[in-house]
Amino acid sequence: MGGEDAPITLLVIDDDAAVRRVLLTALTAVGYSVREAAGGEPALAMLRERPPELILLDINMAGLDGVETCRRIRRLHPRAAIIMMTVRDREEDKVQALDAGADDYVTKPFHLRELLARLRAVLRRSNGKQIPPAEVWRAGDLELDLANRTLKKSGATIHLSPKEFDLLAFLISRQGRAVAHSQLLRAVWGPEYGGELEYLRTYMKLLRRKIEDDPSQPRYIRTEPWLGYRLLDPSAPDLVSASAGDGES
Repeated sequence: MGGEDAPITLLVIDDDAAVRRVLLTALTAVGYSVREAAGGEPALAMLRERPPELILLDINMAGLDGVETCRRIRRLHPRAAIIMMTVRDREEDKVQALDAGADDYVTKPFHLRELLARLRAVLRRSNGKQIPPAEVWRAGDLELDLANRTLKKSGATIHLSPKEFDLLAFLISRQGRAVAHSQLLRAVWGPEYGGELEYLRTYMKLLRRKIEDDPSQPRYIRTEPWLGYRLLDPSAPDLVSASAGDGES
């Protein structure tokens, strides 16, 4: 990142020239230094030369689609701040985007004010608080290494997207305690959030698929009806019996 007065660099990746033109004009007007790419392959070439601080990526592109482009960007730049754009609103599309490593998504058409808020939020998180060195949290068979941003279950490494890791880290740091929806949203997505329950439901499904033996009968992430979630240590019977919940909320 440049000096304090240097504009934030942002790369728009979309195969629709009209969309790129509108975003280039609007985002430049509010102070971003905007570059554009007409598809996944040219975007990856640009990233290898000079990575931006923010990436706005369309999920539905000809050739190399947005999901695969996002996966490749994550391998090149694990801490890149990525927002995916889609005209689709199916839950599976959102799950694909998030599981590929996107930090957030917006559904077209969207208001510029909404997009700017999302951009500020992901930028703040990507440049946010430092992770304490060499700190490891454990719950049952899970071992979360905050310094190296890795998760192991029974010694085997489990891949998590950046947002999945941040969410699990926040829950595990409050192990055994109920955490409200709004608290999770603000801690992981930023202070602008608080009521977007579909974000949490989508991520909980992703996390449960990865860490639970049976996602429909979760042992780690339990639902607190009407409140939020609680991360439990299955080896602590008193804590496990203190909460009930299903695997779909």
